Amino acid sequence: MAGLDEGDIEVRRKPRRLSRLFAQMLEENSGPVSLRTIRDSLGDRGFAGLLVFFGALNMIPLPPPASAFLGLPLIIISAQMAYGSERAWLPKFLIDRSISPEQFRKLMTWVIPRLVRLERVIKPRYWPFWHRQGDRIVGAVTLFLGLIVTLPIPLGNWLPACSTALLALALSERDGILLLVGAAVGVAAGVVIVAVIGTAGFLSHLLFGLV
Repeated sequence: MAGLDEGDIEVRRKPRRLSRLFAQMLEENSGPVSLRTIRDSLGDRGFAGLLVFFGALNMIPLPPPASAFLGLPLIIISAQMAYGSERAWLPKFLIDRSISPEQFRKLMTWVIPRLVRLERVIKPRYWPFWHRQGDRIVGAVTLFLGLIVTLPIPLGNWLPACSTALLALALSERDGILLLVGAAVGVAAGVVIVAVIGTAGFLSHLLFGLV
């Protein structure tokens, strides 16, 4: 338009995607990486980025005690989102805990390529929530999923952790289609857990009822 120069037009920079933020962390940190460093590096994507990070951690096959510990940050972060907090907080015994360079590199080597592939097809679309409404709703859902992650069920944390990561990524990118996919995975996780607990209860009743 005539009479306008570049200084009169506000250019909004597109936020960097999570894959780029994680890759930058990998490039800039050669020593142990604390959770505080990860949180601060994620900036305004702290909540969603932390949920993706811990969701990915919980998708790695580990013995049940590990899932109980790694699921705790998901519960704390999700509860803050549901409450409406503006900055992610973690207790000192968690936020100052560090991941060795080898472990961090191994995790990021697994996470970043998968994030890049997902980010090629996701984009802001069909987002059903207003500004902070989505944070609260996604936080409430991932809080429930985080509780499931902590249950001592072998490999039972994979689906809820995957759902948490997908929902967090959908929130970060405001992608309504990915939100539906993440919710569907979450429903499947709930069905599987209910089936496992129901089967265990039935077998216990059957075995001990015969004694």
